[in-house]
Amino acid sequence: MSGNPAKVRLSREHCRTLLHQMLRIRRFEEKCAELYTQEKIRGFLHLYIGEEAVAVGVMQALAPEDAVVATYREHGHALMKGVPADTIMAEMFGKQEGCSGGRGGSMHLFDTEHRFYGGNAIVAGGLPIAAGLALADTLADRSRITTCFFGEGAVAEGEFHEALNLAALWQLPVLFVCENNLYAMGTALDLSESQTDISAKAACYDIASEAVDGMDVVAVEVAARRAVAAIHETGRPRFLECRTYRFRAHSMYDPQLYRAKEEVEAWKERGPIRRFKTWAFEAGELRESDVAEIEAEIAREIDQAVAFAQDGTWEPVADLTRHVGAERRP
Repeated sequence: MSGNPAKVRLSREHCRTLLHQMLRIRRFEEKCAELYTQEKIRGFLHLYIGEEAVAVGVMQALAPEDAVVATYREHGHALMKGVPADTIMAEMFGKQEGCSGGRGGSMHLFDTEHRFYGGNAIVAGGLPIAAGLALADTLADRSRITTCFFGEGAVAEGEFHEALNLAALWQLPVLFVCENNLYAMGTALDLSESQTDISAKAACYDIASEAVDGMDVVAVEVAARRAVAAIHETGRPRFLECRTYRFRAHSMYDPQLYRAKEEVEAWKERGPIRRFKTWAFEAGELRESDVAEIEAEIAREIDQAVAFAQDGTWEPVADLTRHVGAERRP
């Protein structure tokens, strides 16, 4: 990487890292879909396939001590924040060895050691949490950033406006990242919002905002580094709207009647992995042998994670009432 935190130097090593992480998320999600059809993973499952460039690009700009708050489509964010693949998979299986003790499942991944605070099933539920984490850091005079990922559907919720207003008013070090995939569950953005420029909404709260191509991992990283550098310099929040697209259904139960197959295929043509890999090959930064090595490494990691989850233990029935309410102390 270059010395300037707002710039990216695309060395061969960095190109390999970006492709590795995007493919890692993609293959993990594909394995989750496979396991879901086998009923190894139950409940709701929301896949991140197609949006990998956002999590990978943004996370390049963050430090280990920075906090991350995400949505129910958060497997990729957890992987990028350093949560081990085996504890994530064990959580998906509902095993005690999972990162949330097997009680959260797909939508509630959580790991305080890596400062990953969800996994939030409520739309926009993570925004006030992010503001609270940033407020705590500010009051304790800690130079840390909280990054909050959310979809464009969250923009219609009151928490979005409350969190942005307080972050601007109190000058909180929050990086708000809107993953605008055009469909809030099954509702197209232009059917739910009179103003479809999400970054313009953030600007209304006097928060510097930027819209970026969320299918371009390099563009996302550059924008994220610029935003993070500004937050450290000013202490004020920043906003990124990453315009992206999910290739799979909203959840495994979604028949996708609200969008045409032709539209999905058109977006796949400019998918983040295909796009970056094509460029890296043409630029001579990566070769097919690199991709083969990356794929083999990822396959080993995922196989190990699945084996770890399958060998995990179920929570004893006697413990099912634990953590439900406040425990009475003697």
